[in-house]
Amino acid sequence: MKNMTTGNPLRLIFSFAMPLMLGNILQQLYTMADTMIVGQYLGVDALASIGAADWINWAILGIVMGFTQGFAIRISHCYGAQDFDKMKKSMCMIFISCLIISVFVIILTQIIIEPLLILLNTPMDIIQGSITYLRIMSFGTLIVMSYNCFSSILRSLGNSRTPLYAMMSAAILNILLDLLFVCVFHFGIAGAAIATLIAQCFAALFCFYILYQELPFRFDSQSFHLDKSIMKDLIHLGSPLAFQNVIISIGGIVVQSVVNDYGFLFVAGFTATNKLYGLLEVAAISFGYAITTFNSQNYGAKLLKRMKSGVSQANILSLITSVIISICMLFFGKPILQLFISGTPQEVKTVLNIAYQYLSIMAYCLPILYVLHTYRSALQGMENTFIPMLSGIVELFMRIGIALILPLWIGQDGIYFAEVFAWAGAAVLLFVSYQIKIKKLLQ
Repeated sequence: MKNMTTGNPLRLIFSFAMPLMLGNILQQLYTMADTMIVGQYLGVDALASIGAADWINWAILGIVMGFTQGFAIRISHCYGAQDFDKMKKSMCMIFISCLIISVFVIILTQIIIEPLLILLNTPMDIIQGSITYLRIMSFGTLIVMSYNCFSSILRSLGNSRTPLYAMMSAAILNILLDLLFVCVFHFGIAGAAIATLIAQCFAALFCFYILYQELPFRFDSQSFHLDKSIMKDLIHLGSPLAFQNVIISIGGIVVQSVVNDYGFLFVAGFTATNKLYGLLEVAAISFGYAITTFNSQNYGAKLLKRMKSGVSQANILSLITSVIISICMLFFGKPILQLFISGTPQEVKTVLNIAYQYLSIMAYCLPILYVLHTYRSALQGMENTFIPMLSGIVELFMRIGIALILPLWIGQDGIYFAEVFAWAGAAVLLFVSYQIKIKKLLQ
């Protein structure tokens, strides 16, 4: 566990974020490995099938991540205030909440997957692959929820190394299982999904083991007795973040329906770039977790000036990082994209051109995304999850509006700008809201 209420803020945030960044890169690499293996061994149709499922799968993951991130804010606050009794009770209520939410998500998603893919005009030659992938990933919601729960709690306590080690092991395991299930056993798309869930299960067990060893208390049966006030507080913290992720996903799903109308080659190109989206965003997410933990602990300890200074320093570091990543993507993006694509020479050329054009636009605008993550995370650390939720609504309307309107003026190229306009709208709201909030706190 790491106390972030003392010491140099920038050094603390950077040292905390680095293991998270490496872990997130590994997570993106094994997600990319799924896509590369599917694209190279199963073809463009299979790649498009996973692409058509992307935003729906992200919606499921978004619910999981939203709740667990919100729940972890309470743990971080308790740790900053050194209230271990409340921390133990809160942790037990988090475990119960995660179980209930997982069961609900599994039931709901199994019902809506097929009708939703049909509603989104998913091409008939790829829809069955999308259904298979989503059904398997949905059944594994409890596994994904468990990993995100344990890793979020560890991060809230200042431990960013264990999630790194867990993800490192899971990445290696996932790639090996991908090769085994897809290339040797010929399980197809289902094999890629099963490999991901097995790897996540291993990561969850590893994180729980380390968490249990590090806690300054032991669980008992009395701690698991339902506490309505704590449950209410947890839902208050987690539900806005989960809702934020869902509405962002809805915007992405609408964009995907527009993309589907341009045919499977366009879907494949769009998918290839979306698989690199994680690498574009990886540092922003890592700094975001660090800022949330830093702010939450200092907010609990009532060190408000220190909190403001840490956010300002982290924002500068985040912007510098975004520029470096942008340059790397512009120079090396095309060779990386080629790893996802197979088919006839003409198909490869078409898909690659689509993918790189989309990637270039996102790379040029990447600093906007990093500002968004900085101030969203800062507000979450101050126990304000309502404004981040509103920022998700702004993203929703910007993403849908641009996706539906701009292609009417400039053709299919207009769809590439939906993402960056969504970032810009949300970033403005979050920046202004943070400045107002911190000014009031310091008065």
